[in-house]
Amino acid sequence: MKTVVTILLILAMLGTLGVLFAGMVGMVKGEGGQRSNTLMRWRVMLQGLAIGLFVILVLISRG
Repeated sequence: MKTVVTILLILAMLGTLGVLFAGMVGMVKGEGGQRSNTLMRWRVMLQGLAIGLFVILVLISRG
């Protein structure tokens, strides 16, 4: 269980990083605001998922 949560946490963090970089590239290129807002929503959701998985991992490690 601990290994599965760790892998999911790593994937969530990499996804967050990827969306963040995609947003930065779009900002440099001057792309529209709609895509920027969508990427921001995805980033926030992935960050929330990563934090939740981290909390679960800490709770599993304690027990």
